Amino acid sequence: MVVAALDLSAPRPLGRPGWSPDVRQQLLPLRNLDVYRLALDVNDRVLGLSWPRGRSHLRDQAVRAADSIVLNIAEGCGRGRRTGAGKNHFRIARGSAGEVLAAMQLVRADDALQNDLKRIGAMLSGLSR
Repeated sequence: MVVAALDLSAPRPLGRPGWSPDVRQQLLPLRNLDVYRLALDVNDRVLGLSWPRGRSHLRDQAVRAADSIVLNIAEGCGRGRRTGAGKNHFRIARGSAGEVLAAMQLVRADDALQNDLKRIGAMLSGLSR
């Protein structure tokens, strides 16, 4: 059996017939996803918060969870948004969003940040179905 070499010099157009919607979606820039952009913004805001004394452990955990939201969205997209593995990463990111939200409630962070975390959770619920 002869296998033809792939020509990787010229990228295929996104609309090429025969490509599944999942493959086309993987090729779109990650920054085009609203949930990814919002997660990046929330991550920056969590990093910039003033934390009460004696809460450094909570800050460390919230920062790790905020990082996890962004990273799991990226990995979910990389594995295919409609695949089981991709959806699992969106569920993990949603859990991390809940973790950051709980930390924000404990330190009484502003409502806008908490609302954005709820929006992220809702968006990720849609992606994980």
